[in-house]
Amino acid sequence: GVFATLLGLSPLLLLALLHVLFARHHDLVALTINVLALYLTLGFRQFSHFYTDIQLALRLDDIERARSLLSAWRGEAVTAEDAGQISRLAIETALLASHRHVFAVLFWFVLLEPLGLGAIGALAYRMTHLLAESWRDHDEFGHFSAQAFRALDWLPARATAAAFAVVGNFEDAVYCWRNQASGWYDHELGIVLASGAGALGVRLGRPEVSPNHGELGVGETANVDFMQSAVGLVWRAIALWLLLLFLLGLAKLAS
Repeated sequence: GVFATLLGLSPLLLLALLHVLFARHHDLVALTINVLALYLTLGFRQFSHFYTDIQLALRLDDIERARSLLSAWRGEAVTAEDAGQISRLAIETALLASHRHVFAVLFWFVLLEPLGLGAIGALAYRMTHLLAESWRDHDEFGHFSAQAFRALDWLPARATAAAFAVVGNFEDAVYCWRNQASGWYDHELGIVLASGAGALGVRLGRPEVSPNHGELGVGETANVDFMQSAVGLVWRAIALWLLLLFLLGLAKLAS
C-alpha cells in the first residue's frame, strides 16, 4: 500500500522537475502550469450539477426523482422518505463536496504558491484523495493512503469551517464547531458540517441512523429553501477564497 501510494503520486515529481527547470525563470510557463493544475483539480460540477437537479425535483414535489439523483450523487442507496430528509442529505453532501473539490484544493494552492509550488499542492491533495477513496474498502492496503489524506485534510478542513463561519452566522458556526463536530463519525468532516450547519442556521446530521452521525447545527429543520441558502453560503466562501488569492497575487507583484 505504501509503495502503490508513492507510485500513484510519482507524477508530482515530474511537475516539480518542470517547475525547477522552467517555471522559476519563465512566468508564462508558471502561469500555464498553475491554470492547468487548477482546471484539473477544481471540481465545481462535482456538486453543482446534481444539487441543482435535486433542488428542482423537490420544488416540483418529485420525491422519487430527487431520491434517485441523490443516490447517484452519493454512490449509495438513499432511503430518505420525505423532502426534508432528502434536503438534509443533499446539503450535507454539497458542503462536503465543496470542501473536498474546491476549498481544500484552493487552500493548498494558496498556501504553497508563495514558494512557487501551488500547482503541486493542489494536485497532491486531489491525487491523495483519489487514492484514498479508491482503496478505502481495502483496510490494510489502503491504510497508508488514508492516513496520508487525513494528514493533508487536517488544515483545509479547519480553513473551510472558518470560511463558512466568516461568511455565515459566525457565533452559531463556532458553537457547533466546538460542541458538535466530535459527534460525527469522521471528526474532520464533522468540523466542516458542524460549522456549515451553524452558519446556515439549519439542523443536519442523522442521529436516528447511528450515534456516530449525531445532530449538527442549530435552528430549523432542513428543507428545500435551505438548499438555496447553502448555495449562497458556498459561493460567499468561494468569493472569500478568491479575494485571498487576489491579495496573494498583489503581494507577489509588490515583492
